[in-house]
Amino acid sequence: MISKERAVERVESLLATMRLAHELVVHEVKEHALGWLVFWNSAEYARTRDLRDLLVGGGPYLVDQYDGSVHHIPVTTWVGEDWEELYLRQIKGVRAPDPLAASVLALMNSAGTVAAMHHLRKEAPRLSLREARTYVMAVRNGAEPPHELADLTREEEVCPPLAIETVAGPDRL
Repeated sequence: MISKERAVERVESLLATMRLAHELVVHEVKEHALGWLVFWNSAEYARTRDLRDLLVGGGPYLVDQYDGSVHHIPVTTWVGEDWEELYLRQIKGVRAPDPLAASVLALMNSAGTVAAMHHLRKEAPRLSLREARTYVMAVRNGAEPPHELADLTREEEVCPPLAIETVAGPDRL
């Protein structure tokens, strides 16, 4: 488990390498279930809290609580509601369960496979008949539907969030 102090040290070392017209400093640190959220800005803003000294558009760093890796969360992603899910999917490879799988299974158990496929195609019209069948068979067999099919059950994002970027690998201390 990485300490708050070590998380700040890791981000400060990154900030020291950035070539900007302003001195950059850590001005706030918050504990989060995924690690430490480290907020940074100009030294002048940290000192005065005057909005005229605020650097906009940076976004916080997340220092992973287990391995100390450092990830930049773009500000537009940060203000969105799903940055944690994006982090888990992009960085950790953990996918959220498909929200339709439970209703498909319940319908299959109560009304049969055809009704479950009809429901699935109604809720996820991007699935072809063959894809819907593959999805339903996976759920029937107690498995998660394949990722590429589960992705088709979600609404297409008109403006997807900017990617979370790993800027420093695991802490070697």
